[in-house]
Amino acid sequence: MLKGTIAVVLVMVAAGLAVAAENAEQAATMKMVKQFADGFNRADSKTMLATCAHQTSIIDEFPPHAWQACAAWLNDYNAWAKKNGVTDGMVTLGDPKHIDITGDRAYVVVPVTFTSKHNGEPMNEGSSMLTLVLQESTVGWRITAWTWTMG
Repeated sequence: MLKGTIAVVLVMVAAGLAVAAENAEQAATMKMVKQFADGFNRADSKTMLATCAHQTSIIDEFPPHAWQACAAWLNDYNAWAKKNGVTDGMVTLGDPKHIDITGDRAYVVVPVTFTSKHNGEPMNEGSSMLTLVLQESTVGWRITAWTWTMG
């Protein structure tokens, strides 16, 4: 009886440790996603770009719609925003809908809202989804791909 009880307790402790480790990994990946959004919201390109891997595949709603680096995307976003009278861009993250971590790779789906001003008038893109792929390296988790999908 005692051996059975000890076995059950050990299984419960192991399961608890596994859940704690998974939650810590999920928190680490979301930390990068939040840092990315916070950097964008503060127009802090250094903070935002620090979340991206050197090569990052990006798909977004404005032309040319596809990029291979966060810096290239940011340059094109800033040019597009200026040309179209878009100011005060703000990304608000919702609670993640899905986080799947396998080894050093993570797949994250987060609802987002983009608000801004268009020629001085408030705009709200409504609900969209940000889907990201991250990879863990010696410097921590970095975004290797992301796509913005309008709702």
